[in-house]
Amino acid sequence: MAEALAKPAAPADVRHKGYEDALALVIGTLFVSLGVNMYSHVGLLTGSTAGLAFLIQYLTGLPFGVVFFTINIPFYYFAFRRMGLRFMGKTFCAVALVSGFSLMHPQFIAYGKLDLFYSAILGGLLMGTGFVMLFRHGASLGGINVVTLFLQDRYGLRAGKLQMGVDVLIVLASLFVVTPTVLLASIMGAVAANLVIALNHRPGRYMGM
Repeated sequence: MAEALAKPAAPADVRHKGYEDALALVIGTLFVSLGVNMYSHVGLLTGSTAGLAFLIQYLTGLPFGVVFFTINIPFYYFAFRRMGLRFMGKTFCAVALVSGFSLMHPQFIAYGKLDLFYSAILGGLLMGTGFVMLFRHGASLGGINVVTLFLQDRYGLRAGKLQMGVDVLIVLASLFVVTPTVLLASIMGAVAANLVIALNHRPGRYMGM
């Protein structure tokens, strides 16, 4: 008994099953797209490729889902070259799901009142949670997310901190599109989203693959 207690337990098989990956992609992208829906309703911005998609949406009136899917296309090659076919495939599916769900939500949700700062914080937390689910199952939402994940895996740099820096820069660059109040709320939302990532997605803390 004493020897058994002294021996370290053999590592369990922590590789995700196929159905677990599929469920995580659906649930994670539902969370992200719901946050996107809240942001779009009140005119908020965010960072990464989603932030660029919001800018194009506000300037042109094109649906977020269409813009988001289109601007992510160039990043699939980078995802394949740097992270492999499996990662690229999951990322493509995640981007397609977020694009589709963002078009679907308005058919089921109608907001009577949605406060700007409440939307920024809650929407940011939803998106951050969705990102963590995708990251832990070997997927991302393309764009800058692919770069930050690669840098974390290769050099040990924290994906949350890198993403936060990029997000804040993109939001600041959006000042010509939104009012200072909306900009402030958008920055708060970016901080909330990336705080979730920084706290929950650290190298070595989570062993699932």
